[in-house]
This record gives sequence, C-alpha cells and structure tokens, in this order.
Amino acid sequence: MSLEALTKAPALRKGMLGTALTINSQEYDDVTLKGAGHSDAWEFTEAVKAAWTHFNLAALEKEAAQLDRILAGVLALAAPSRYPSACQIAPLLDAARALDSSLLSKLNAEAIGPEVAARIAPVRKFATDPRTARANAITTFVAAELDRWKDFFDTIESKPLTPEQRLSVVVDEDATLVLAGAGSGKTSVITAKAAYLVKAGIRQPEEILLLAFAKNAAEEMSERVEARSGVPIVARTFHAISYDIIGIVEGSKPALADHATDDMAFTNLIKQILKDLVYRLSEVSTAIIQFFAHFLVEPKTEWDFKTKHDFYTHMESQDLRTLQGEKVKSYEELQIANWLYENGVEYEYEPVYEHKVPETGRRDYQPDFRLTESGIYIEHFGVRRQKTADGRERLVTAPFVDRDEYLAGMDWKRKVHAEHKTILIETYSYERQEGRLLTGLAEKLAPHVTLNPRPVDTIYDRIVELKQVDDFSKLLGTFLRKFKSGGYSLQDCETKSDRMKLGKRARAFLDVFAPVFEEYQKRLEGRIDFEDMILRAAHYAETGLYVSPFRHILVDEFQDISQSRARLVKALKAQHPDVRVFAVGDDWQSIFRFAGSDIHLMRHFGREFGGTFDDEAGVHRTVDLGRTFRSVDQIAFAARSFVLRNPAQIEKQIVPAGTATEPAIRVVSVSKGEDEAKLNEVLAALSAAMAPEAKPATVLLLGRYRFIEPDMPGLRRRFPRLKISFKTIHASKGLEADHVILLNADSGRTGFPSEIVDDPLLSLVSPEEEPFRNAEERRVMYVAMTRARHTLTILASNARPSSFVTELRKDPAYAISTAPGAEPEAHICGECGGRLLGVTGQDGRIWYRCEHVQHCGNLLPACPSCGTALPRHAEGTSEVRCECGASYPTCPECKDGWLVERSGSFGKFLGCVRYPTCTGKAKIANGDRPAITKPRRRKRI
Repeated sequence: MSLEALTKAPALRKGMLGTALTINSQEYDDVTLKGAGHSDAWEFTEAVKAAWTHFNLAALEKEAAQLDRILAGVLALAAPSRYPSACQIAPLLDAARALDSSLLSKLNAEAIGPEVAARIAPVRKFATDPRTARANAITTFVAAELDRWKDFFDTIESKPLTPEQRLSVVVDEDATLVLAGAGSGKTSVITAKAAYLVKAGIRQPEEILLLAFAKNAAEEMSERVEARSGVPIVARTFHAISYDIIGIVEGSKPALADHATDDMAFTNLIKQILKDLVYRLSEVSTAIIQFFAHFLVEPKTEWDFKTKHDFYTHMESQDLRTLQGEKVKSYEELQIANWLYENGVEYEYEPVYEHKVPETGRRDYQPDFRLTESGIYIEHFGVRRQKTADGRERLVTAPFVDRDEYLAGMDWKRKVHAEHKTILIETYSYERQEGRLLTGLAEKLAPHVTLNPRPVDTIYDRIVELKQVDDFSKLLGTFLRKFKSGGYSLQDCETKSDRMKLGKRARAFLDVFAPVFEEYQKRLEGRIDFEDMILRAAHYAETGLYVSPFRHILVDEFQDISQSRARLVKALKAQHPDVRVFAVGDDWQSIFRFAGSDIHLMRHFGREFGGTFDDEAGVHRTVDLGRTFRSVDQIAFAARSFVLRNPAQIEKQIVPAGTATEPAIRVVSVSKGEDEAKLNEVLAALSAAMAPEAKPATVLLLGRYRFIEPDMPGLRRRFPRLKISFKTIHASKGLEADHVILLNADSGRTGFPSEIVDDPLLSLVSPEEEPFRNAEERRVMYVAMTRARHTLTILASNARPSSFVTELRKDPAYAISTAPGAEPEAHICGECGGRLLGVTGQDGRIWYRCEHVQHCGNLLPACPSCGTALPRHAEGTSEVRCECGASYPTCPECKDGWLVERSGSFGKFLGCVRYPTCTGKAKIANGDRPAITKPRRRKRI
C-alpha cells in the first residue's frame, strides 16, 4: 500500500479486546487491524502520519516554483495591470488545471495542514470556476483603468470622450467589436485606441496595424492619430499592406495591371477577350452565342409567379430584347425569336394579321410571329399539360390566368387561320418544360422552311450592335472579381448552382466564364490585380512565409469587410497567440454587398475572430457606442426604428444629439414634371428660415443614382445663403449636413428602393443573400436619413411613392410630417393588381393607366363629372362612385370599368368606358337615360 494512495490519516479505536487501527486507501477497501496493543498501534499511526505528511509536502515542494508562478497570476487577477483577455488568461488556466490534475487535487488537506491548504485554494478555485474569476478581473481592471486615464480621455479629442467611447478604448479582448452608429464618433475611438495602446506601454507603434478601406481614409486617420497623440502610426489600406507583404516575401513587388485601377479598361479587356474567343470559331464561341441567344436574361415565365402584378414587375426588370432588336413579352417568345434569327429565318414580331377579321369587339388580331418568306404564322401558347385524377390529360394555364378564357382564345385563333387558309404553327409552354421547345419548332417548320444558319461572327457583330455585350461584359467582370476575391473554384460555383437550382442558365454562363477567366489570367502576364494582391498576401501569412510583427489589428468600417480581407486578418491574428482584433463598424450601414462586403462576418464576429477560454470558442466583447453627435431625436429614433424592421440587424441603443422643437422629417409630394419646382420650394423655405446673422447652413442633396443630380450651379446661384452639395447615398457615407433632401424617393426600376436586381448568377460568388426583403436597400435608406443633423426632407412622386415612403407615412411611430391631402389614394388595377396612375393625355384630359403599360394596358378616363378623380366600385352596391359625388352603373364584364351612354347601329346603349378592351354593355331600360348621379359639388385634387 503506497503513501500516495492514503485518503486520510490512520484511525485508532479502543475496544474490549484491544485497539483497532483502520487505514483508508484508494487502492484497497478500508483495512482494519484488530486486537493490537494500544501503545504499538499509536506509534505505528504516528509514523504513518509523519511519512504521509512528508510525502505530500515533498510532492508539493517539487512543484513549488510552478505553484508560485500560477498563484501569483491568479492573485494578480484581483487587481490586474492589463486587461485580462482570453488569450492572456488562457495559458494561466491551462497551467492551473494541469497542476491541479497532476498534484493539487490529490493532496490531502489533513496531510499538508491548513496553511498550505489555504495557499493552494485560490489556484484550485480558479481551475474550477475560471469564468467568474476572469469576469471579476475585467470589472476591476476597467473601473481602475477608466479612472487612471481620465485626463487622457478628457483631452485626446476636442471634446471629452463619452463613457461608451472610453469603455471601448480600455476593453482589450481577443476580439473587440465596437458598434459605431451613424455620427457616434468612431474615428475618435480608433484615434484614442491607437494612442492609448502606445502611451500605456501595451504596444510599440510598429506592433499596431491600422486598417482602412480607402486611401484617403487611411491618410486622414494617420494624420489624426499623430496630431492628437503624437504617436506616429501609419494607417494603411488592405491593398497597401497586402502589397507590402508580397514585396517582403518575394523580394520585389510585382507590377500592377493597368486595368486594376481603371474600371473602363477592365471592362474593355473582358469585351476584347470575348471577341477574340468568338472569332477563333471554337466550341467556346458557340457557348458564347448560345448564352446571348437563350440565357442572357433570367429564364422565368408566368408559371413562376402567383399574380399578374408580380409577373409584370419581374418582366419590366428584364430587357427581353431579341437578336433582331425588338422587345418581346415573354422569355419563351425570346427563345423562339432568337432561334429564328440564328437560323436565318426572317420574321416579323406581332404583325397585324393579313386578313381583316370581322368586328368582334377585339383589337386587330396580331399573331406572335409571321415568317416573311413563307407567310407562315407562329403562335406560342402559355399552356402546360396536367394529368387528372382519372388519368386523362388537360391543358392548364398559369395561376393568375383565366383558363377557360385563354383556351377559348386559342380556339378562336385556330378558327381565324382555318377560315382564311393561312398556315399556323403552334408552340406551347409545356414543350419548354419538357426541354423540346426549339427542337419541336424545327420539326414543325421543316416542311415549310429551309434553315440558313447565320455565321457565329455575324451573330456576335449583331450582339455588339445591340450593345448587349456591354452589360454582359460588366456582369462577367463583376463575377470575375468576386470569383477571385472570394477564392472560389469552378467546382464551388457548380455545387452552389445545383444547391440553388439555377439550372441550365448557370451552366451556360460557367461554360463562357471558364475560358474567359483562363484567358484573363494569361493576359496578366506576371502582373497582379487587386484581387490577387489580398489573396496572395493572405496565403503568405497563412503559410508562415510572412512573419507578422503586428499584435494589435485595428479595422475601420468593419461592416464593409469581405471574405478575402477577413481571411488576411485571420491569418495575421493566427501568427501569434496574443494578437488582438479591434473592429469598429455599423452593420446598419453595410451597403456594399455588390463590392463583396459580407455582413455575416460582422453578425458572427465572435465565431469568426474570437478567442477561446475554458473550452468556450468565439470569446469576444461588443461595445455599443450608442450616442450620436449628429441627428436630433426625431431623425435618430425614426432611422433606428426603420432599419430594425429587419430582425437580423444587431440591435443598438441610440442617444440623440438633441431634441427637435418642430417636425424634423417631412415628405413632400411631387407631381409629374414638378421635381425642380418642388426642390426650389424646399430650398427657399430653408433659406428663409435662417436668421439674418447666421452663417450659411449646409444642405446635402442625396440621390440613389448619380443621374438624378440637379443643376447644382443654378441652385447655388439662387440660394447663396445655403452651402448646397449633391452626393449619391453610397458616396455620402461619413458625411453630414444641417439639412438633407432626399430626391426621387419613387417606386420603379431606378427608384428607391432600387428595383434593379443583381443578376442571380452573382449569387454563385456572393455572400448568402439576406431573406428580409430589400434588406440592403433599407440600410441605404438608413444611411441617407442619418446624414441629417436638423431636418430631413423626402421628395416623393405623388403617383408613384416608394414603398419606403409609404411605410414612413403610414406608421405614426416615425412622426413624419406630411401636408394634408398630400398622400394620394392608391388605386389598384382590377386587371393585374398593379397601381393605376394618373396621367395627362394628349387631349389634355386626365386618364388612369396601369403602371404595367406594356403588359396590362388597363386604361380608364377620369370621372366625366369632375374630370380629375377616378370613380371606384362602392362596396355592396352595383355602382361606381367618384369622390366628387357622381355615380355610374358598374360594368358587368370588368372590375374597374363603368357604363356610359354610347350610340350603335341599333341606337343608344350603355357601354364600358374601357371599350374596346372591354365589351361590357347594357340596354337603356325603356329608353331612359343611364342612372348617373351628378356630383353635389366639384372637387379638385
């Protein structure tokens, strides 16, 4: 039995037959010796106790130096001299647990005595509950450090730092994320952090890497740090540090490609590569032509949508332009037209039928296609085949199409051709669904038409002429840059395409992209582009070819970080166990996804950059600056509420810069053609409200797009007391003004939110898209709102206000000021669910036209009585009523129309105002006039 195995000192118990001696051991069950002489038993027990105590103390003495080091570290946590970050305390915890496991847990308190037991107790407690010990140490350190550096925080900037800013400076976790909302003073935080690290002796200037995204931001930061603190720390862009790393490893810096800094030169290079590949007349040229002919636009049809409105909205976002040059109404028509063009079959799109069809109330019949040489007509029918329960087959239409009416229209067209003995070739949506639309068309045309395929280079010249190459080259270029910067492979893209079910279009695109990328890499000829720069530097850091001197990495505008930049930061952090990442950003202002920024890196900051402590990964600290030095309460709170409608945004508290004494946010409705006049009115009001002795107020005009910039020289001449500037919202980040005016907050393709959707192909090389609708556009709106100090004025179309404006107006929580009656009543189109918009016709009258002009064509006159408003169906009645008081009989055929008196060959009758689109009619009972109620009074709107 070994001394190490004893669990307590031997015990003696006197009895009638002598003394019983019991020994407790881990190795055996308790051993009891009975009937011993008491004196002998006592002497033996004392000898065992002495040996046992000596053994325990000797074991402890062997580890005395290690114990002293660990104990000193644990006791120092009571008043730490440095922030007890995970990376700093983790080695102490590992050592404490190792010693506890190998020795301390095996020592017996009785054997070593109370003094020694008390000495090792702090180490054992720390090993058991290190998180509490570290948390208490952090609290103690932060309180003391804030007090110790109070004078520094009071004077480092022109105004004393806020409590939140001070906290962010002294917190020094493995990874620290500072949530810096708009106008919260993030630059002050970075400046103070860099100066503090050096002045506190935590780091030498050369151990600090200060990273910015733009060259001018880096220069400004360097100047500010040195001016405020006297500490010479050079801020660098990601590209600059990457270029330096490459130079150190390779001995010299490779030449930068000419197109790296010139977007136009880059796009022209892609265009030239495409052209050269086509003219080689290889399989690649065929793949390129096939993509342009059949996959240039997203191949969605009416079957992919639940409503006409959704379908029409999608179609309007696509430019369904054929190789011949006309715009068609569906993707399947585009496929047919381009196949005809490729194969040299001359055609007309939607010609008027060559025979006059007897009066039917319909518009002139226009078949989809007429082949000019043969006179054959092609009609493409949007029907699919469906099996019924009894096994029979029936034709069905898209969800929002009236099946019976559509099938009747198909029969009518067949009869027209049969009566006039013209040849009709029919194609169907189910043929495309089954993958044989074009092969089927070729078979049907074979008896009538000889194909004469156009040469590939001829078709490509036509594509260039239509300027389709320009946009496609930009798409290819954007894809290429994202592909390289994200470190993707073609296999990655193919796998993601399968997962996202992007189908044949993605495969056709990758068939073009692969040879373009290969050729692009060849043409670099040893030079380097910006994407190579960061990835090569990250690789050198990951493999240890570059040894980093940096122990603190400070990153500005962290919400804009991309996967490749994050990879570089992680590689530099991994080189040394004590490297800290200090990131400052605002996920509410993440608006550069198109440039590769990945908001998920910020939302999962701990997982991506955090440390490890007590078997917990992702250890990090988040500090919310909260306070804004810019916007008054109404603007700050409205902007916060607006952006947080997306539940994925990180919630932050806001302390506004001041209290507004009058409405700070206004929506001004603008009628068609009044944009300039309304802007002048708003500027005039701002100028007039200024006190005579006041210095000029700053006014920032913001637009979602550059092209809506107004006449700035003219505005500056007219309003000399205002300092007026214009920026796109993206370019306005970091700026502020007394007053902000947001222009053209309208709905539409180039409205705000923008309805120009990124091509789905870019999702193959982009961060995962956020599920919340308009997630990034909502953040763009937040950026626009928070540029304003005192007032925000939003100019929005009276007829087509954006969904953002509608939301701001409807929710009283936003406290938006709107002129009485300024918000127009929304009229929904009964034909497709879009909006009916008021327009002035060539006759000077007001008409209400569906927003989906090309597809829907619903057109209604204004009320005949007042001439301005639109009569609408009155709930529970057979009347259509106008707000002016007039009422009319409802049309029995359509949802929007009403009946007015008309004259026909059989006399007067009631006909729909939408004639000839709608042929609804009714008789005039007993020769009476229609039941039309005159208005009580005329009302202008």
